[in-house]
Amino acid sequence: MSILAPTSRTTGQTDSAKPVFCVDIGGSFMKFAVSPAPGALVPLEKVATPAASWEELANSLSALIESNAHAGAPASPLALSIAGLIDPRDGVATSANIPCITGRRIGDELAAILGRPVLAANDADCLTLAEANEGVGRGHSVVFCAIMGTGIGGGLAIDGRLVRGAGGVTGEWGHGPILNTTVELDGETLHVPRFSCGCGQSGCVDTIGGARGIERLHSFLHGCEETSYRILENWQSGEARAARTVAVYLELIADPLALSVNVTGASIVPVGGGLASVTPLIDALDRAVRKRILNRFGHPLVVPALRQEDGGLVGAAVLGHQSGAGGAEDVAAVGRKGG
Repeated sequence: MSILAPTSRTTGQTDSAKPVFCVDIGGSFMKFAVSPAPGALVPLEKVATPAASWEELANSLSALIESNAHAGAPASPLALSIAGLIDPRDGVATSANIPCITGRRIGDELAAILGRPVLAANDADCLTLAEANEGVGRGHSVVFCAIMGTGIGGGLAIDGRLVRGAGGVTGEWGHGPILNTTVELDGETLHVPRFSCGCGQSGCVDTIGGARGIERLHSFLHGCEETSYRILENWQSGEARAARTVAVYLELIADPLALSVNVTGASIVPVGGGLASVTPLIDALDRAVRKRILNRFGHPLVVPALRQEDGGLVGAAVLGHQSGAGGAEDVAAVGRKGG
């Protein structure tokens, strides 16, 4: 069991020291922890996610709280990081990986079952909160978090608090047909097709920005199939085809990310997801983005997130402490207005 020492004051958090139970709910596993005070986190258990049954999910959460009741308080809120969208207007959840929560007002319904305040946020939003308050974004007023894993996502925090747009969609730079598909590279003009996206549009950053997108781009450029791991490994060793793929990739991805920085005014962009572990790629993306933005930062702008491993739990804990939740009315307000 590890414990993070409490900080004197975390940006955007309240001074409340009421313990918060927090759960990072993924499609396969749930990680359960308690945050006794802002800046402190004590991991407790990891159990399988009953993703297909709402009753089993609620029972599992109830059992986790009951077996660890000594770590919290009778009215300790429960804060959830969820692999899915939470509509801030009504708290209704949508999740492909946890189908039993789709269509449910998860905060209100669980609060009624568990008898305590319940808050919920998307996992990308929770990583954003974690980075803004306890990660590389600490001390920055505007933090734009870019998720670069299998696909592309993001989140936005201002003064340590989440910005939640209509339908829970904020910081989603991966979707919307925004790719410039003409690339000038080494004196050659290259046209990349606007690939169809799973969101129903075409030309989205998500179609080439994540791990699957790198593979798609490599296949288009060279007519061969390689895993993103192998492509990036070959790039780092100087292999010509991989180098061309990554060069085109950076030209295509840097533009929309730079636009996101200009629009939000972010002074730091923590990167989460699997691609964040490839430090040379993130360094190259940082250089490409900084050439394209209006502000000229003397510090790295696009950097690997610090809270990659525990961002869901840390972000959920921050959400719980920021809410000052003392009852169901407070929770409803947080769920609908984004805190």
